[in-house]
Amino acid sequence: MRLIKLALLSFVFFFLLITGISLFFPSHIRISKAIDIAHSADSVRKEISDPGRWKNWYPGADSLSLYEEQGQVKGIRMPGNQVLLVRTVTDSSITAGHGPSGSDRASMGWNLMPAGKNGVTVQWYMDFRLRWYPWEKFSGLLLEKRYGPLMEQGLARLKKQLN
Repeated sequence: MRLIKLALLSFVFFFLLITGISLFFPSHIRISKAIDIAHSADSVRKEISDPGRWKNWYPGADSLSLYEEQGQVKGIRMPGNQVLLVRTVTDSSITAGHGPSGSDRASMGWNLMPAGKNGVTVQWYMDFRLRWYPWEKFSGLLLEKRYGPLMEQGLARLKKQLN
């Protein structure tokens, strides 16, 4: 009985300790990658804002089906019955997210900034909003390693597609 009580108290103590440490980690994480493309902002915006063209450069999109709404392509169907939709398109940014609502915990977008005479810098970012759970906060430390190389690959393929 004494051993069980010690084990239970130790488990509670370590859980509270790990939870306390994880509270010092940020709840909002942004991963960002950028590349310079020697093309007009209009052609880059057209390539990014049209999910039908994502199969040419977006990592993994070549094997995914398109999501259509009212006869118009709005996004792509992701694994796990998720949909990645283009939400807004402006002169300098494109935003996308899972599902039609804006309340999801992960979103992404592209910012287009002038670079030189006839070029544009494309910044691709992903935002993650984590809950207070320790396993989510600690897994947030690995998001850069998981998504960073894919984002770099996608931007390199976008540059190659446009050149």
